[in-house]
Amino acid sequence: MTDMKKILLLGGSSQQLVAIRAAKRLGYYTVLCDYLPDNPGQYEADKFYGTSTTDVEAVYEIAKAEQVDGILAYASDPAALPAATVAERLGLPTNPAKSVEILGLKYPWRRFLYENGFACPKFHSFNPQTPINEIKENVKDFTFPVVVKPTDSSGSKGVTRLDDWGGLEKAICWADEYSRNKILLVEEFIQRGYPYVIGGDIFVWDGKIVLYGEMDCLRDTLKSPLIPIGKKRPAGLNKKQEEIVHNELQRVITALGVRFGEMNIEILLDKDDNVHFLELGPRAGGNMIPVQLSDAFGIDLVKANVQAAMGMKPDFVGKSVNALPGCYMHYVLHSYEAGMFGSIEIDESIKKNVYREVIYKRPGDIVEVFDGAGKALGIVFLHFDTVEQMNRCCDKMEDLIKIVTL
Repeated sequence: MTDMKKILLLGGSSQQLVAIRAAKRLGYYTVLCDYLPDNPGQYEADKFYGTSTTDVEAVYEIAKAEQVDGILAYASDPAALPAATVAERLGLPTNPAKSVEILGLKYPWRRFLYENGFACPKFHSFNPQTPINEIKENVKDFTFPVVVKPTDSSGSKGVTRLDDWGGLEKAICWADEYSRNKILLVEEFIQRGYPYVIGGDIFVWDGKIVLYGEMDCLRDTLKSPLIPIGKKRPAGLNKKQEEIVHNELQRVITALGVRFGEMNIEILLDKDDNVHFLELGPRAGGNMIPVQLSDAFGIDLVKANVQAAMGMKPDFVGKSVNALPGCYMHYVLHSYEAGMFGSIEIDESIKKNVYREVIYKRPGDIVEVFDGAGKALGIVFLHFDTVEQMNRCCDKMEDLIKIVTL
């Protein structure tokens, strides 16, 4: 037996290694659950269980047997609810499991927003076997375009935009592929006033947002307009828009009873600057957003996630935290061609701006066609002196950073 405090981490993917390492640096004994046999976290954690992070009873038995002091589902949507459920049953630090459940399912989330007075598009939920004519009848008052999506996926997986009903059947099949609970959603597409989806993360402590890390989301508008391929900061919001976004974020955190932790945001502003919450993930953002924001603010958000899960006040809370000079951006390495990974080619003109490369693949590894964060090949982090420099690069990033497949 060990006298060290123990933390149970749900998920040991390449993106989640930073949480395992942060926990070990803090002196905690790390217990890891991940059912994927090739997860790299098993080689770094103190103890490993090849158990699914979504198997609540199995996770509960492990947490109880190991007598853990905290549970963290770092950057994992599927594991967020099991973590909260098990922590709640064991009396460990957690946000309300009911609120985490609402945030993880798009239909309850939309209903929560509507019932609590937040801006919300018209929506309708259905199962994949519902007759097409019945779905059309229920949404006959909707205005095109509309979006069809699973209610329990993330990273824009299974999402289709429709400008008429001609592609509805195909959209349902696509959404069904990424749905575990077999409840799908069709909703009106929100016409933007602000050109970007506002992404990034916030950090909550004692029910108050203590860090706003909003970023503009980058999309590949030609090939995959719904899937994030990066983010940039500072966001281009004006002061009034920023204040509106911050106020609505705090209002929704209060309404949900969220106590602590990092939350991933996806927000749209319509033409009247109304805030539309697309997602509010009850966990740190994927694609290493906490690492990027740590760079931008000069703090350690990964460490803060671990501390909060263990009931400890994060180091930066209560201190003056300001954005550092310059502009920060990360770019998700991806390929629209299947093959074997060869190398990354970075144009000479931006090599000076690249300050970190995290590559998930080795030469010869299989490359799959990119359709979401799960098919990412790595992350490149960049810093620029001015917004103008950053935006010029954003417009041609596909040409500046290339994946060579074999």
